Amino acid sequence: MKTDAFDFDLPKELIAQEPATPRDSARLLHIGEDLVDLSVRDLPKLINPRDVLVVNNTKVIPARLRGRRGEASIEITLHKRNGDETWCAFARPAKRLREGDIIEFASNFSAAVVEKRDSGEIVVGFSGQEVFSGLAENGFMPLPPYIGRKEGVRETDHQDYQTVYAAKAGAVAAPTAGLHFTDSLLSEIKNVGIDIVELTLHVGAGTFLPVKVEDTDEHKMHSEWGRLDETAVQRIMKARHAGGKVMACGTTALRLLESAAPAVGELAPFEGDTDIFITPGYKFRIVDRLMTNFHLPCSTLFMLVSAFSGLGRMKAAYAHAVNSKYRFYSYGDACLLEKNEPS
Repeated sequence: MKTDAFDFDLPKELIAQEPATPRDSARLLHIGEDLVDLSVRDLPKLINPRDVLVVNNTKVIPARLRGRRGEASIEITLHKRNGDETWCAFARPAKRLREGDIIEFASNFSAAVVEKRDSGEIVVGFSGQEVFSGLAENGFMPLPPYIGRKEGVRETDHQDYQTVYAAKAGAVAAPTAGLHFTDSLLSEIKNVGIDIVELTLHVGAGTFLPVKVEDTDEHKMHSEWGRLDETAVQRIMKARHAGGKVMACGTTALRLLESAAPAVGELAPFEGDTDIFITPGYKFRIVDRLMTNFHLPCSTLFMLVSAFSGLGRMKAAYAHAVNSKYRFYSYGDACLLEKNEPS
């Protein structure tokens, strides 16, 4: 499909710069046959007791680092850990770097440029401190580029840009649909009889990259590492066999579930990389409902939700959201999507 089919007008003032407080006070647009304006707190009323809610328990790391190569200032944002313990990263300015260069972040924490790739991407290997402790001391939370802060990342972002159930360190972007949940809301959902199942997909910075090609068939997705274990599979399939629906919290959970589904109605354990790219025409195998935020025009995520609920329906829903002044993107409001069943 042509990329511009997924374009829409979005006033800049609707891009959320602050999260809702408390988290579950955010607005929720229920997108099915009709559009219904609700609150995230209404979620327990929208889920049936036999359903299963699947959440992504990845934990955002302070993946943005500022350092020096000689006299040159360099900023890198890690986006994927490799099997050999090196990391893929985006560098600014990448043109100042060559393979073999050393970027110093602190007296005991540095990285060597192992490989230089296209579009500002490099591969680095760290030395000095253990990587995660070095990031904790020297790194910054990798807020999306559309959250403009003259003063930079705030201390509150370390909590705000993290789900309450974050457990597995490795993401460089938050699974933002999960930012709306509080401990009390999760308890209320469980009390209704919903099973909440966790998986892990370490979201990469590639999620923010624009689609630069004119046709979606030419776009290359960055891969991300994920894991869905046997116990989670059994719990999800138990709910499905009992007549419940599989509800994914976020596009990241959906992408991993669909990567782990070999056929319609089937699910298997999964561990490894996925670069699944979902566009209209895709036949969903396991996910029935999707809770997600409002996404960028012409983004891979808007393409995904258009595949899930239909491009026409999603354009109408987004037009309603704009007119109703819903808040967009990572710190914005949420929507609950029903799957567009083929006629």
